[in-house]
Amino acid sequence: MRATLRIYSLIIGIFLLNTSNGYASVDGQAAPDFVINTPQLTGSLTGLQGKVIYVDFWASWCKPCRKSFPWMNDMQAKYPKDLQIIAINLDAEPELAAAFLAKVPATMPIIYDPQGDIAKAYQLLGMPSSYLIDKKGKLRFAHKGFFSEKEALYENEISTLLNEQE
Repeated sequence: MRATLRIYSLIIGIFLLNTSNGYASVDGQAAPDFVINTPQLTGSLTGLQGKVIYVDFWASWCKPCRKSFPWMNDMQAKYPKDLQIIAINLDAEPELAAAFLAKVPATMPIIYDPQGDIAKAYQLLGMPSSYLIDKKGKLRFAHKGFFSEKEALYENEISTLLNEQE
């Protein structure tokens, strides 16, 4: 059963990764709210208004996720007061996420969403998917996949939102 779930998730992820160009702009609708209950951060997404928020959906089987975590750790360290990165894991089995994190550490809060409720609210694009939310809680950018050659673009979007007035 577990192997079937992993294979099914992998097939869906590959399908989604091949159905668009990996970059999207969103129209400024309100970001779907969710509860945050981690050792580093508690509350809700709406409670973080005033900060730029980078929400990243990932799974243990996702190879591009291994590349995105060091970059996200760097961004959180570079903008510690004004940027909040939140990584949302979609593995059905927590031990798979734990094994991933043992190899690829995270400095940002990790939320577990094995049922995919938060992912459904965000209309997940693929794996990984990231959503950049402005200081007013509005969705501004969405990305499917993580591409090292686009790191400067991702950071530029963060910087743009950090420099906007509330």
